[in-house]
Amino acid sequence: MLVFWEKVILPLLNWAGAKKIVEIGSEFGGNTYKLLNYCGATNGQLFAIDPAPQYDVHEYKRMFHKQFHMILDYSLEILPHLNGYDFVLIDGDHNWYTVFNELKIIETMAMKTGKFPAVLLHDTEWPYGRRDMYYFPESIPPAFTIPYAQKGMEHGRSELLESGGVNWILNNAIYENGERNGVLTAIEDFLQHTRLHLSFHQLHSHNGLGIITTKNRYSDEQIKTILSASQL
Repeated sequence: MLVFWEKVILPLLNWAGAKKIVEIGSEFGGNTYKLLNYCGATNGQLFAIDPAPQYDVHEYKRMFHKQFHMILDYSLEILPHLNGYDFVLIDGDHNWYTVFNELKIIETMAMKTGKFPAVLLHDTEWPYGRRDMYYFPESIPPAFTIPYAQKGMEHGRSELLESGGVNWILNNAIYENGERNGVLTAIEDFLQHTRLHLSFHQLHSHNGLGIITTKNRYSDEQIKTILSASQL
């Protein structure tokens, strides 16, 4: 998600006036570092959720101790215990079950507080827009897990490759498309069933970025302007 920082994420943070931010999927810490700098300048708070971050969390805590809250767990375990956040970045486990339920938990929080946060979701395009991937397959109920294999992918081909290909070391669903399969499918299913009035905006480059916000004509126009100006 770091590729979107300067032209999309930072302008959206400023537009939203975000003060309490949740980042799901911290990984190598690049985007986390940018978010913490933002929080330092705005007196904000960042709650980063990741069971296995790949950077020096203690060093980040030393640099940003007032702004930084690192939670080493799965998002679906932690989100129900967080409230009042106004900005969420979802770039964690790229599968239907996780993303759909993250959005449902966010919806529940919004129903209590009366405010739906701005939600940014990475990987709404190929390869994971219409295909599940499981970082931690054991965390997904078997009924919601599509058969998967540690094999790579090729654009335009549903079945996995026997050797090589994109992300061959990850647990990729053995087929693309279909029900309950992929990040974008999860977003569409959520939007179809939510009781809230929400807008959905998309960027199609860099594996795709989706943005969900409360439906408001003025806000929608501002977001469209930010996305258009990004030229992404």
